[in-house]
Amino acid sequence: MQTDWAEITCEVPAALVETLADFLVELTGTGVGIDNLHVDTFSLDTLEDTPIKSVKAYLPADAALEEARGQIEEFLARHRAEYGTCPFTPPVIRVVKNEDWANNWKVHFKPVRIGTRMVIKPTWEDYQELPGDLVIQIDPGMAFGTGAHPTTRMCLESMERICYDRSCGTFPAPLLDVGTGSGVLSIAGALMGAQGIVAVDIDPEAVRVTEENVELNGLSGAIDVSTTPLDRIAGQFGVVVANILAEELVRLAEELVARVRPGGWLILSGILTEKEDFVRNGFPGLTLVECTHEEEWSCITLSRPAA
Repeated sequence: MQTDWAEITCEVPAALVETLADFLVELTGTGVGIDNLHVDTFSLDTLEDTPIKSVKAYLPADAALEEARGQIEEFLARHRAEYGTCPFTPPVIRVVKNEDWANNWKVHFKPVRIGTRMVIKPTWEDYQELPGDLVIQIDPGMAFGTGAHPTTRMCLESMERICYDRSCGTFPAPLLDVGTGSGVLSIAGALMGAQGIVAVDIDPEAVRVTEENVELNGLSGAIDVSTTPLDRIAGQFGVVVANILAEELVRLAEELVARVRPGGWLILSGILTEKEDFVRNGFPGLTLVECTHEEEWSCITLSRPAA
């Protein structure tokens, strides 16, 4: 039976957020969302902290809802005096139908062009292909990336330059994709002509989503997807791409370098710009090809000298 949910939104001073969030988690038994107010950008580098924040919690829209509203209002009233003249507004309740949870987020995910050839297209959107387009069909699920995040975008652009600018239109196979997520980079490599593609992720759910996206793109059998640890992957690769955290990149540096064949390429992403030097210093012996930036992220492309 379909259950409707109530989204309860409280606007409170920033200093009260943590206390209110703890109270709401205990009251509802679910998580909470915390948002800055009056934000009109999706770019973190232009996001400024605000003195008033919006805290959202969720409850079934049933007979117990009014009692919960009363408890929240009582909590806010008890804390009013602690914050001087900062105004408190009553909690706002909005009913959200069950099917909205699964589908409403999709309206924000549209086809996006990356580089000169790549187009990432959600399965539910139409797109008129242009000559030379390499279209990646993707259904990321709510927990995995769409491929348009700066860290993934810069990897795709580096892969495209390696294939078309630095290797004369031939992808230097094979390809190893470390931390594959939703499989976008592996699928892109296949569309560019890469062979022997291996995609790994520590999260079994990421492997499942990647396998589904591989099948969506008609590439079943072309990409080996698994949770195999990096130190158990055999052989060397023409391109190794790792889109994970900076600390993990450095921790795995020796194993990543060992997987790059002489004359091959290593693309490192998931790096906050403030940690760029930390990562670059963690890979001695390789040649820096380029370092690109988008928003607060860096992507480093290195090459291994030919034997």
